[in-house]
Amino acid sequence: MCYFVNIYDLLLAFGLNESEVSIVGASILNWQMNSLLLGGILWRILQDKKGRLSVLFGSILTYFLANIACEFIQGTSSYKLLRFIAGVGLAGELGAGVTLVSEILPLRLRAIGNSLVAGIGLLGAAAAYFTTELQDWRTSYLIGALWVVDCYCCGLACLSQMYLKN
Repeated sequence: MCYFVNIYDLLLAFGLNESEVSIVGASILNWQMNSLLLGGILWRILQDKKGRLSVLFGSILTYFLANIACEFIQGTSSYKLLRFIAGVGLAGELGAGVTLVSEILPLRLRAIGNSLVAGIGLLGAAAAYFTTELQDWRTSYLIGALWVVDCYCCGLACLSQMYLKN
């Protein structure tokens, strides 16, 4: 959810003018996209060494901590760095999550399971939009981080139920 906080409003809050917002905003977006790519590679290597579940929870923790820290930033450089860290964490969540869904579900349900993962991600984007419309950007990051904790707890509950059945 925190990936969709309105960067334009945030950069204006730091006192940037219209042309600076465009340049700095593009730079932040580039850092975020590169972090997703690098994070996907990093977490995939770690998955092979440590296992999917530990990597999934480690990447969720990385994403959570980066989003909490975004609430306290004071400038664009620290924001760019924290969005990079959050992107690395998000890449691990998505990669490990989709892999786990594909491994757990029977072949006939895998496409539906992965569609649900993507659809829930889009719901997070919609929720972020409405959250930033109703709250300032700092509060939006806190709400987004709490959403991550909620998803983490739900995931733990689902996984524990699944393993208890087996």
